Amino acid sequence: MAYRLACPLARDDALGARLVSSAVLCTVGTGIVLHVRRRMLREVRHARRIAEAAQSVLLRPPPPRVEGLAVAALHLSADPGARIGGDLYEVTATEHGVRAVIGDVRGHGLGAVRTGAAVLGSFREAAHDEKTLAGVLRRLERAMDRHLRERADGDHLAPDGAPAAEEFVTVLLLEIDPDGEVHALNCGHPWPYRLTGTGAEPLARADPLPPLGLFPLPGDLPTAACGRLLPGDILVLHTDGAEEARDADGRFFPLRDVLTEAARDRPGTPQAVLRTVLTALLDHSAGPPKDDVALLILRNERCSPPTRPTRGASRSATADR
Repeated sequence: MAYRLACPLARDDALGARLVSSAVLCTVGTGIVLHVRRRMLREVRHARRIAEAAQSVLLRPPPPRVEGLAVAALHLSADPGARIGGDLYEVTATEHGVRAVIGDVRGHGLGAVRTGAAVLGSFREAAHDEKTLAGVLRRLERAMDRHLRERADGDHLAPDGAPAAEEFVTVLLLEIDPDGEVHALNCGHPWPYRLTGTGAEPLARADPLPPLGLFPLPGDLPTAACGRLLPGDILVLHTDGAEEARDADGRFFPLRDVLTEAARDRPGTPQAVLRTVLTALLDHSAGPPKDDVALLILRNERCSPPTRPTRGASRSATADR
């Protein structure tokens, strides 16, 4: 409008004047569009950096080593463009041993992220404060109960639109002592696999407790003794999205078979196992899986603990002297 009112050329009906006016208007319009586009791209990049920073704080990458255990982890979100979803994991060294958690929130999306944040935040404190795994699990249960009450007072909906009362999270807690002894508490989560030189076997076969959020935990919470993680042994913690990924024919991903082959190849690092599983999973599902997938891999790189002589052997040695 300013151009047409201020410029005499804009009011000229000659063909040449019209062409010049059209060129001027196109140039100005293109400049405005490019300016708006650049500004929007800057805002999108800024928002993405903020989102990535928040996601990395919530589901932060584990350190490569934790008290003699080599660590690798991976999370694949079912939501396009998201780095995290409804799966969670954490591993930390405490005065009570190395403690790890892996969990899977019902559904996925922003609501599942909130639930996972509530559980992870509680674990990060309780893992250091509580002397027993049972105490840690009690803290996670209370955090989940508070979260469900807040959701019930708010939007009343779980991540996938179901009532908040139907929201739950499966949780597996592990404690690895300095001598390699492994103890676990399982609330509805798939048992991890232990990789040795002979193959891949479930860490335990005990019936799990119900997931957090469905029913109150029982009064007695005995931990499952899962044996000793020997030097070189690997634990593969995973969510059900890994085993339930389907191919074009509807067949489930053979996670145990893939891990068995990886164990026979004796991979040197958890990263090698992670790459093997990820490559096979993406080939099987022909792209990203339809559900969130989390993998947490721990390898015992400690030296063998010194053997203690039996009392009989000590007495014999004393008699010989």
